[in-house]
Amino acid sequence: MSGTNKILLRIQSAHGTKRIETELASSTRALYELAKAAFQFDNYEFALFRERNFTKEIVSAGSQYVKDIGLKHGDMIYLREVEGPSTSKATERSASASSLASSHSSSASLAGFNTDAVASTSAKSSSFAAASSTLLPQEDVVDVELYKQDGRIQRKRDEKLCRHNSNGCCVHCSPVEPWDENYLKEQKIKHFSFHSYLKKLTSGADRGKFVALEDLNCKIKTGCRDHPPWPKGICSKCQPSAITLNRQQYRHVDNVMFENTGIVERFLNYWRTTGHQRIGYLYGTYEIHPDVPLGIRARVAAIYEPQQESNRDTIRLLDGADDGDVDEMAKLLGLQRVGWIFTDLLSENLANGTVKHVRNIKTHFLTSQECILAGHLQNKHPNRCKYSSNGYFGSKFVTVCVTGDEKKQVHMEGYAVSAQCMALVRDNCLIPTKDAPELGYIRESTDKQYVPDVYYKEKDVYGNEVQRLGRPLPVEYLLVDVPASTPLVPLYTFLERKDAKEYFPVENRLIDGHIQDFSALASYLAKSRSMDFLDVVSDFHLLLFLYRMEDMLPMKSQLGPLLEAVRIKDKALANEWKTREVWKTLEELIAASSHHDDGSMSNDVEFVPSGDAEQNWICSFCTFINSRELSACEICNLPRSRQ
Repeated sequence: MSGTNKILLRIQSAHGTKRIETELASSTRALYELAKAAFQFDNYEFALFRERNFTKEIVSAGSQYVKDIGLKHGDMIYLREVEGPSTSKATERSASASSLASSHSSSASLAGFNTDAVASTSAKSSSFAAASSTLLPQEDVVDVELYKQDGRIQRKRDEKLCRHNSNGCCVHCSPVEPWDENYLKEQKIKHFSFHSYLKKLTSGADRGKFVALEDLNCKIKTGCRDHPPWPKGICSKCQPSAITLNRQQYRHVDNVMFENTGIVERFLNYWRTTGHQRIGYLYGTYEIHPDVPLGIRARVAAIYEPQQESNRDTIRLLDGADDGDVDEMAKLLGLQRVGWIFTDLLSENLANGTVKHVRNIKTHFLTSQECILAGHLQNKHPNRCKYSSNGYFGSKFVTVCVTGDEKKQVHMEGYAVSAQCMALVRDNCLIPTKDAPELGYIRESTDKQYVPDVYYKEKDVYGNEVQRLGRPLPVEYLLVDVPASTPLVPLYTFLERKDAKEYFPVENRLIDGHIQDFSALASYLAKSRSMDFLDVVSDFHLLLFLYRMEDMLPMKSQLGPLLEAVRIKDKALANEWKTREVWKTLEELIAASSHHDDGSMSNDVEFVPSGDAEQNWICSFCTFINSRELSACEICNLPRSRQ
């Protein structure tokens, strides 16, 4: 048998062991065909290996022979079933066979070809395109409007350089594109808008036909069959490429505008009262920026403060805090979560009202921990974009830090992290350092996770640009500046009060005088009796308290018309909702509570008859059975009624 170059091979599988006869000059593709016939498989969804632990795969190829892979007479090879063809060669083989069959059939039926086939094919392709477009997320309204704009910057006639009349145009006064480098240098613009960046990509001869925005990938590609999985093997096909950090040229949001100073002042009252730092989420809308070509502005109408624990130096968000109802109510008001804000304020002189200037170019602008949190929040709120394969690219979510400036006054600084930082945070590659807040650190590869090398460029002492490994990594390479400001003419989505004490308390503030409860609601409504009902309820925190008030009086399902009235500022609709049964019931509960408070103030000790002293009493409002010594219900906090 050896003289004829024929050998016997044994194939071991989960279905048993088979023997096949082949030649040393046979290709590995023929070996796969013999294995398929021996086990009576219907397809090629299996792979052959040299080792028992399914390593050293035998690749199916017409140019590779049995003698080349070192098989000898009597050797044992191992078969394992897989999902899909074992190698790309098997796919190519089946594809070539099908294409050959289709070519014969098409040539035979060429005479019967008509336009109906073209119409049906185009109809199928158009329906498939429509179906695929519906799978992509719908973009924001502001993005749809900006796609319709040209974005070119108009220039006036230059009296010195232009030699034409007022109706003419030349290179000195013709409109320029928003990404023009000379224009950016003249105006000292560091980042142009994201839609200007999209216009730049789609301005070529192909009109953006091949534009594809893809997020950075820092993980090993799964499914590589050429080697064992990490950490036992890796190849250039599945290994993520090394990353060099570059300054991001564009930004998704060009300005953060707080409608009025009262929004921030109300947020800062917690720090002024306790000296502790605070975190809040910004709720507002995205709109077209009138002063930036194709720019977007985040307009902030309210700040929601989640459950947190804080002190002078640290803030910790509590786990399990459900903020889904806040987003639901904000959506009914026409608002959405657009960013987050935090304080970093240390008093220097209480008499002068000055604070310490701790964030500057010599120290840091954002710490590495804050950059990681910003990247995490931006990944939770991605930007919908039609030029991305998965429908998302980057994020409009902004970060605002309230700290001291050079004049030691309280001011706001806005930032966003780059798309590269978002990818590093998403794939768990970036961690903070322990003793240097301005430095991050790229994880080192372990048995559980492969981390690509991350580099950044800086100038050495001789002025040469050198490349450094990101261990450690200055976080300013990950930041994008976003100006934060207030308009000259204040805007009001919700009513502003002259005195801070007239506001309804803010949620999750566990300090005296700032707690949201039923008595605070009664006190607030008592102070606002002389005001219009629409002005009374035009408070984000009051509406949220009513939206969440499920135990005493469920109002969540009844607040839709009232939220619509606040959104469109319709006094008639608000007054109509005031006449509903749910609000009348709430007024009766408040009246009963205030009557009990007046009685308790006039009588320190209440006489209880001896017959009632032996029994518990039932609340007439919620029917809860209370202990006899309680003068108010333990569940609804309403007073004990006497018949």
